Amino acid sequence: MAVKSDKVILKVQDLKKYFPIKKGLFKKVVGHVKALDGISFFVHQGETVGVVGESGCGKTTAGRCIIRVMDPTSGQIEYLWNGQMVDLLSLDKRDMKEVRKEIQMIFQDPFSSLDPRMAIKDLVAEPLYIHKIGTREERYERVKELLGYVGLGAEHLNRYPHEFSGGQRQRIGIARALALNPKLVVCDEPVSALDVSVQAQVINLLADLQQQFQLTYLFISHDLSLVEHASDRIIVMYLGEIVEMAPSQALYTSPQHPYTEALLQAIPIADPRLQRTYRPLEGDVPDPSNPPPGCKFHTRCPYAQDKCSRERPLLRELQGNAGHFVACHRAEELSLTGIYSQAQTG
Repeated sequence: MAVKSDKVILKVQDLKKYFPIKKGLFKKVVGHVKALDGISFFVHQGETVGVVGESGCGKTTAGRCIIRVMDPTSGQIEYLWNGQMVDLLSLDKRDMKEVRKEIQMIFQDPFSSLDPRMAIKDLVAEPLYIHKIGTREERYERVKELLGYVGLGAEHLNRYPHEFSGGQRQRIGIARALALNPKLVVCDEPVSALDVSVQAQVINLLADLQQQFQLTYLFISHDLSLVEHASDRIIVMYLGEIVEMAPSQALYTSPQHPYTEALLQAIPIADPRLQRTYRPLEGDVPDPSNPPPGCKFHTRCPYAQDKCSRERPLLRELQGNAGHFVACHRAEELSLTGIYSQAQTG
């Protein structure tokens, strides 16, 4: 782990991203898909914050809005730049290009994110070329150095992406993300496309690089068992909203939101002697273009009451649980089961 600081490097406030639904000959807007519906969170310098949830919950959209690959509908994204917090959405193209040196992204699919027509030396050197850093020779020396950091050698410089395995391609993607010496790296499901045997190697590599270069990670994943070991704090998202945010150990041992409990129950335990009660969620994820009123989870929640269908719960910090935030009307009265408390020896 990197040396964590109390200094906030990223602060997201009420971030929204609505995609218009267009129909008819004149493409009239008839509604919106609410991919992000007002999320707020923060990231401390040097820590790893995991973002988890089912497919379609908005976690990848959040990552892409933060690095300005796509522009959000509204909200604020504040980043610590040159010693002060600046709103990335207010920056012009020139300043945003400078900020992007410090904020990089590792993409989910290492094959589609690498141009198959470019040699590895050119792929990794591309950020340096775009930002006009160094001469051609200096850039290639930097590429050799970066490949060494991720466990590849100079003999790979003139090869092409199709000549590498999935794990090696992701290492190349990581090397490219490190080319400009970033401070914040958004990892968008960086190991989900890899074999399980390779996933641990890449996770360990990311941890080593974080310690070596004092990086801050926003780690997006749908795999809670993976995020547990990689993250200091975890954000749980459901249908474009944050439903729980807590330190990793606290979330896994004492979840405060029914959706988090359901996700933890779905994690397989690799011990046949352990038995646990599993209560699957009923129903389907609601349509994000027409979400239910009140708590968006109430249509599938086994603990829902009338109030849950009428009033939208706010994300709030629980009394006596510093750093544990939850959006649930019944958080104080429910006694939910964590991953370690639900298993018993049979």
